[in-house]
Amino acid sequence: MSNDTKLTQVEWEILENVWKLGKSVSARQVHETAFPHGEKAFTTVQTILTTLVKKNVLHCEKIGMVNFYTPVKSRKAMLVDQLSLVASQMFHGSVPDMANFLINTEHLGLDEINKLKALLESKEQQLKDESK
Repeated sequence: MSNDTKLTQVEWEILENVWKLGKSVSARQVHETAFPHGEKAFTTVQTILTTLVKKNVLHCEKIGMVNFYTPVKSRKAMLVDQLSLVASQMFHGSVPDMANFLINTEHLGLDEINKLKALLESKEQQLKDESK
């Protein structure tokens, strides 16, 4: 997958279920996990899986009459790609500008602000330790 491949909400939903299942999975397994009450048709899931293969997000291997799908990248790597794309397209590549936008447009409580501070302090310490 190139870093500029956008995924739709339903593609993410399908991909999340492939990661959740944690192995090479069939369209039937994904359909039963993602939409246990038949919210989407089985053929829709097959089409989305095919699209994800074309986008090089999933790898497909045919065994007998069944296609099995495995993710090309980990969830974390995909998140990095997608958030980097957003930062690049909407914030001229500036992560601080993106963070500033999110902080100022979201309704953050003191607990959330404290969590963000702790995350930044932890990252700062990590970078200091690495530079020693």
